[in-house]
Amino acid sequence: MSDQAPQQAERDRVSKARIQGNLLRWMPLAVVVAGLDQATKAWVTSLLVHGERIQVLPFFAWVRWHNEGAAFSFLASAGGWQRWFFIVLALFFSVYIVWEIARLSDRERNLGWVYGLILGGAVGNVIDRILHGHVVDFVLVHYQQHIFPAFNVADSALFCGVVLWGILLLQEFRKDRADRRSAFK
Repeated sequence: MSDQAPQQAERDRVSKARIQGNLLRWMPLAVVVAGLDQATKAWVTSLLVHGERIQVLPFFAWVRWHNEGAAFSFLASAGGWQRWFFIVLALFFSVYIVWEIARLSDRERNLGWVYGLILGGAVGNVIDRILHGHVVDFVLVHYQQHIFPAFNVADSALFCGVVLWGILLLQEFRKDRADRRSAFK
């Protein structure tokens, strides 16, 4: 029994160091994303009034639109309760992502990019919901009358994080399938 206590203490020390290392490695990415998101939104709100649009290219415009819903204005006209729903959802999801970052193994290092981008995007938008009751969107991509929903830095980070996550899952699936095939040969 006396040999187990020092071994357990060493495992606990290594685990704590890994958790701290993960948080120190990936939380700054989330902070940078959320900070850049808030800075760009502050710039847009200081420059444009709500609803204003500045055409930059035939397919691109700066706008200042407020979205009280989620992606693609989902639940935007739900009467106000959605603000608190999306705040609570984002806060719970953010805590989960921080927990996932903390427990990453060295083998899962690429997931840190995924989680940092997603966390930064979620925090950037939840700050807007808490402070203003809506999310400020300002990038508008369109073709003639066909308009893609306006978005912001947080939305872009969320999208990139999800796409990267999908790529990593696909790579893992292909590797597992190749490993199973070679096991049967």
